[in-house]
Amino acid sequence: MKLITEYVDAELEVITEATEGGPKKYAIEGIFMQSEAKNRNGRIYEKKIMENAVNKYIEDQVSQGRAIGELNHPQGPTINLDKVSHKIDKLRWEGNNVIGNASILNTPCGNIVKGLLEGGVKLGVSTRGMGSLEQRNGVNYVKDDFVLSTVDIVQDPSAHDAFVNGIMEGVEFFYDDRTGLYERSENLRNQMRKMSQREISENQMRLFKDYLHDASNKSYSKKFMQ
Repeated sequence: MKLITEYVDAELEVITEATEGGPKKYAIEGIFMQSEAKNRNGRIYEKKIMENAVNKYIEDQVSQGRAIGELNHPQGPTINLDKVSHKIDKLRWEGNNVIGNASILNTPCGNIVKGLLEGGVKLGVSTRGMGSLEQRNGVNYVKDDFVLSTVDIVQDPSAHDAFVNGIMEGVEFFYDDRTGLYERSENLRNQMRKMSQREISENQMRLFKDYLHDASNKSYSKKFMQ
């Protein structure tokens, strides 16, 4: 499976709410995802495939109050809590579009988003997920193994696309149900499966650091096995 990100070419509505004796509350609302149309990355999401992914995300994340996203995309599918800027409160379908509503959090990155919004900067959203692709008549279709990870806030789609195509989407990931992480290579997954649960727990931080290092440098590090 590969990391798949999609910038949405749609203007977001900024919602502000004044609070007595406190700072304004900010939220963004608009089209977060689109199906049945070729997007700027040349990919098509069939509605039934996106519906399955969105419904699972709503059930597992949104309804549980766990649906959070970052300011700008990281280099993998895992949510980095120190980069979280917003909480996705609602997702609903309108035709082939998924309309989302996200509240901006009082986190360091959330406060950056608020400052940008107050300054009139136009921001956008971009989905982040895991999945496989297949070509049909020269067009890439996202397959039914697609899993939605989150929706991030981004600013410059052109720079974002270059970054994604050059680094992030060239990396192969595999989900390990014991660790709850997407790992970069089959080799890494096989080696981790040979470790005991205690060894995984003891080495989890080092494993994750090696995973991030590997995703950015495209070379698997075996330091944690030494």
